[in-house]
Amino acid sequence: MSSSPLRVVVAKPGLDGHDRGAKVVARALRDAGVEVIYTGLHQTPEQIVAAAIAEDADAVGLSVLSGAHLTLFKRVVDLLAENDASDVVVFGGGIIPADDIPLLKEMGVAEVFTPGTSTSDITAWVHEHLGRDTD
Repeated sequence: MSSSPLRVVVAKPGLDGHDRGAKVVARALRDAGVEVIYTGLHQTPEQIVAAAIAEDADAVGLSVLSGAHLTLFKRVVDLLAENDASDVVVFGGGIIPADDIPLLKEMGVAEVFTPGTSTSDITAWVHEHLGRDTD
């Protein structure tokens, strides 16, 4: 069993300039013992994937409020695969219509958190789904 903390890159892809939710989630994960790398606003999928690989992240958490979630999430998942990093779990949240959640999951997004999800639910999901009991 590894004693190193889980590592999660929290990112704001695209032109969306609202990062309060991403910062709240990043802080909650940090407070729950997760090592968080916050990339800041206006990141391209390429920058996000490069950060995930450079930081040896266990997961990437994306926050999208702009409506571009289908395009941006898919690009991140595809780039991770192209870079032999499909083991990096992608999850996200933001203003995501309920009808799009199954599409995101088909693309390879592990979980989608919508407005109103408690930070304790998010941190519990991260610990449950990113545990390192088999590495």
